[in-house]
Amino acid sequence: MFPPFPTEQAHAYCKKIVSQLQAGSLSLTRISAPSGERDGHGVMIGVLVCTDSGGREVVLCAVSGNSLVLSGNTGDCVLVPPVVAPEAIEKALAPNDKMIHELTAQLKKSPECERRHISAERAQLTTESLRAVHSLYRFHCLDGSVRSLGDICGAKLPPTGTGDCCAPKLLDYAFARNLHPVSMDEMYYGRPSLNKVSGVSYPPCDERCGIILPAMLGLAVVYRDENILVVNKQSGLLSVPGRGPEKQDCIVNRMKRLFPYTIEQPSVHRLDMETSGLMVLAFTAEAQRTLSMQFEKGLVRKQYVALLDGTLENGKGLCVPPHGVTEGHIELRFSLDWPNRPHQMYDEVNGKLEITDWEKSGYNWYRGVDGKNRKVTRMLFTPHTGRTHQLRLASADMHGFGLPIVGDSLYGSCEPGERLMLHARYLSFVHPATGERMEFTCPAPF
Repeated sequence: MFPPFPTEQAHAYCKKIVSQLQAGSLSLTRISAPSGERDGHGVMIGVLVCTDSGGREVVLCAVSGNSLVLSGNTGDCVLVPPVVAPEAIEKALAPNDKMIHELTAQLKKSPECERRHISAERAQLTTESLRAVHSLYRFHCLDGSVRSLGDICGAKLPPTGTGDCCAPKLLDYAFARNLHPVSMDEMYYGRPSLNKVSGVSYPPCDERCGIILPAMLGLAVVYRDENILVVNKQSGLLSVPGRGPEKQDCIVNRMKRLFPYTIEQPSVHRLDMETSGLMVLAFTAEAQRTLSMQFEKGLVRKQYVALLDGTLENGKGLCVPPHGVTEGHIELRFSLDWPNRPHQMYDEVNGKLEITDWEKSGYNWYRGVDGKNRKVTRMLFTPHTGRTHQLRLASADMHGFGLPIVGDSLYGSCEPGERLMLHARYLSFVHPATGERMEFTCPAPF
């Protein structure tokens, strides 16, 4: 994942700590037995530079994993312990540990016909043990909440070691003490591996930190520099604040809370609350002005993935293509349906022109919240205008495909617990400061 904070300040501290480890003035002390596959491998040294409520600098330092900590004089750096103590993890693993080892031994000497049953039994016990360990993890978040690993991951079992990387340790410690992050960096120390070299910095990992950090920070940071921020907006979150206290939680306000130096109005475009995907925002007034002009002039390139509720050939709209046609172009006019706002309605005379290219990617089976499967059409939309509900209308309206997007609460149907299956997967624009063409992709979560 992309580093969520500037790295320069923290990088200097990381270099100093690694130099001290190499010189022997600092050492790594074992506090629990390592796992067999990790024994002798290197570790990540993480540093988070923060400010307290009085604006004073506080420097935090952590070691990845759950078996090693730094020992020695780290100067002004505060040593951050594991989120969960090793003793608590050992206690959670204990009930199934003996049986798992016995089943492992049986696998090595059992005939082929018995191995599947033994392997399934061992897998079940291993999963129980992992869930017991994961249930111990609680993470303090930027918004003041404390979230469990189960709450963050849902029913999906996260990878082993999730929560033991440097970044979640450092941020959990900081947020629990009302410290505000300024700079964060992680540097590898130890024996070189296939993808890491000692003394080199690496961003937080995708497989573990990529799960936890967006929940802790409130934003999934795709890219950040001193001018712009690109995020992957989650479905169900507003892009900008609405009217009333219940509509203040949004991408813009989360950005301003995470990066206090953000300008008052950083937004340059919006995604519907139910839509997920890529958004770009501005840190400076000049970047905001330049990006806004690009959107107004149609210079920004966007693509969306959608699941249409049914097969395209069975759509009832006027734009349903002939059999065998898998791409096309739609131009329709819509205006606001004032008595039923925010709904839009087809208006050939006074409506604003909406232009969209589409491509059928194929068919999928979609499992609804009722547990039943139904066939849906996976579409790739390329809008050339930026009208309200443009893609939802092109899909659902009778002048379009007559086939609403799955989970569309306005133009189709949305069951409790269901989301709109529309995701902004591609975004390209000219960087407001460098003039470079920037391109971002973010796979759909469905």
